[in-house]
Amino acid sequence: MSPLIELNNISKLFVTEEIETRAVNQVNLSINKGEYVALSGPSGCGKSTLLSMMGLLDTATTGSYELAGVNVSQLNANQRAAIRNKKIGFIFQSFNLISDLSVFENIMLPLTYQKGLDKNQIQQQVNQVLAKVEMGHRKNHFPSQLSGGQQQRVAVARALVNSPDFILADEPTGNLDSKNALAVMNLLEELHQDGSTICMVTHDPQSALRARRQVEMFDGQIISDSINSLSVKAKVDSSTSQVSIA
Repeated sequence: MSPLIELNNISKLFVTEEIETRAVNQVNLSINKGEYVALSGPSGCGKSTLLSMMGLLDTATTGSYELAGVNVSQLNANQRAAIRNKKIGFIFQSFNLISDLSVFENIMLPLTYQKGLDKNQIQQQVNQVLAKVEMGHRKNHFPSQLSGGQQQRVAVARALVNSPDFILADEPTGNLDSKNALAVMNLLEELHQDGSTICMVTHDPQSALRARRQVEMFDGQIISDSINSLSVKAKVDSSTSQVSIA
């Protein structure tokens, strides 16, 4: 079976006036279906740029990218957008919710680009992911009426609603306090246990340890790629102190 994600000698150059910056430098990376990968490294090392290319939000300067066995390196913007909507779920540090849409409408948004779904199917899929992230009671609220942790739960639901092949999370706990960060990490772990493929960019060593596989970058290159057989299981037990997003 071929990897779900396969990057071959991927590089990304940014050119400004006479300055050339190689943000990602000849990276080779394969991710199999069902893996949970943490991509870490110092600020400016290229990890978010790499994640953007994996999510087809950006294109590589050189190299090739195969997604589910299909070379997606030379697709145009419309073709990339169509694949993003069908195959990729995104979770961002800043949540990226639309302020004048309700929780339900924010989560529903990716489904409006899919053909063949009627109103009942859309409502069913949105309600299912709302239940998964325990936000059904807030579906008619607006982002400004939610805490940061609740907004991130809505963002996770939006990432899941189109049943993507994999989830890309860029610093998903970066704007959260420690309690809500732990709750979001627990949720990601539950999604992985349910079969989701996850690649997460993080600067937090404890968050990285939650993943089964750790990939570390420095100066645009991968410097280590290891399996963590003792990945942290930091989910808070209800018999001690229950963590929830308020």
